[in-house]
Amino acid sequence: MAEGRFITFEGPEGAGKSSQIRLLADWLRSRGVEPLLTREPGGTPMGDRIREALFGAHDHGVTPLTEALLMSASRAQHVQELIRPALAAGRLILCDRFADATLAYQGFGHGMDLALLRELVRIATGGLRPHLTFYLDVPAEVGLQRKYAAHTQGDELNHLDRMDVAFHARVVEGYKQVMAEDPTRWRRIDAQLSFDQVQDSIRAVLERELL
Repeated sequence: MAEGRFITFEGPEGAGKSSQIRLLADWLRSRGVEPLLTREPGGTPMGDRIREALFGAHDHGVTPLTEALLMSASRAQHVQELIRPALAAGRLILCDRFADATLAYQGFGHGMDLALLRELVRIATGGLRPHLTFYLDVPAEVGLQRKYAAHTQGDELNHLDRMDVAFHARVVEGYKQVMAEDPTRWRRIDAQLSFDQVQDSIRAVLERELL
């Protein structure tokens, strides 16, 4: 693969993105491709510090605007320090959330102005867009049930996880609207299927379109 490829994964809480990305990376390595795994917020030392400020164990009462600005600051660092250099080096990047999450969570979930958020996205990304985005589709209530079940096994919940079902339902609807605006970039995966079936669906898309 001569050119770098930037693949993002989106979805509501409990969709299983992180686990699917890890398994996908193992499969890619078995095929001789060493992917770069990253996430938002985070992905760089500065981004990880911002993530801790946002998602630390203690809720600091962050406002939606502060949330959007911190997410954008992390993203700007992420794009400049990690993503663009990796693409220039021909890497395949698998990213757990990217700019679409800002529109879905801060825009549709919190009700912030979408035009403002799109401008923040433009500034932070410098116009960088994923080549392909997987949406792991699961109803908001099902995803939250999974998230809270994982919490009983020791996983942390952040302040967004603790938002009510209505908030997460708005996030899901927001993703659907964002997908409808740019359908050629998105691949919807039914995340209510078994874990292996979801993974097989993702692999099939990559084999058909990228590998």
